[in-house]
Amino acid sequence: MLGRNVRVRSSEGGEFDCYRVAPSAGAKVPAIVIASAVHGVNADVRAIADEFASHGAIAAAPDLFWRSIPGPLPRDDERTKQRSQPRLEKIRTGEADLADTLAGLRRERLWNGRAAVMGLCYGGPYAILGPKRLGYDAGISCHGSQMLDYIGELDGLELPVCIIWGDADHQAPAEVLVAYRGAAARMENLELHVFPGVQHGYMMRGNPKAFDAKMYDFSMERALAILEQVSAAGSSGRPSRER
Repeated sequence: MLGRNVRVRSSEGGEFDCYRVAPSAGAKVPAIVIASAVHGVNADVRAIADEFASHGAIAAAPDLFWRSIPGPLPRDDERTKQRSQPRLEKIRTGEADLADTLAGLRRERLWNGRAAVMGLCYGGPYAILGPKRLGYDAGISCHGSQMLDYIGELDGLELPVCIIWGDADHQAPAEVLVAYRGAAARMENLELHVFPGVQHGYMMRGNPKAFDAKMYDFSMERALAILEQVSAAGSSGRPSRER
C-alpha cells in the first residue's frame, strides 16, 4: 500500500492533484472519494485515505481548490475562507471535479466499479450530490456544513446516504437537525446519526479540541460497511435510523 499524488484530467480543461492510495494486491475492491474540508488534502485527509486502503478499499482525495488557491493550508490560514467563497458557487463548480475523480479511478486495476463519496465539513454536500447526479453509489457526510441548502436534493434519491453529526456542532444547529430528522423519518435510504456532545471537525486528528476517537471509529466503520454494501448489492437502499 503506497499513497501517491496523481494528476486527474479535468473535463473543463487542465489537471488537478489527487491523493490516491490502493491496496497492493488482491481481488477487485470498491473506492471511496474523500471531499475535503476547506483546509484541503492535508495530513488528516491523507491519513483517512490510508486507513481506508488498509481496510481493502481504494481511496482518492482530490484538490477541490485547484482553480483558486491549491494545496493544503494550515488550520489558521485566512486563505481557507477566501478559496471556499462564495460557498454554494464553489461547491457547484467542484461537482465536475468529483465526477472527473471518479472517471480517473478507471486507471486503478483493482477497482470494481463501485464507489462512495465521503464529505468532510465543506465537502459534506457531496455526500448527497455524489449519488444524486455524479455517478457515485453512496454518500457519507461527516460534520458536514451548508447541508440545509442541499436537503431538497434528497428527493427522489434511491441510493444510500449516511449523515453523521455531533449535537455540539455549530454547523448543525437545531433547525438543521430537525430538518434532517424529518427527512430520515420519511426516506428509506437516508441514515442519520447524531451524537451528544460531539463538536465540528471530529474526524480531524490535527484538531485536538474537536477530534473524537469514538466518533471517528464509528464513521469509518459505517463508511466501510456502506462500501461493502454497494459493492455486493449495487444500488440498494438502507433503512433510515438514528443513534
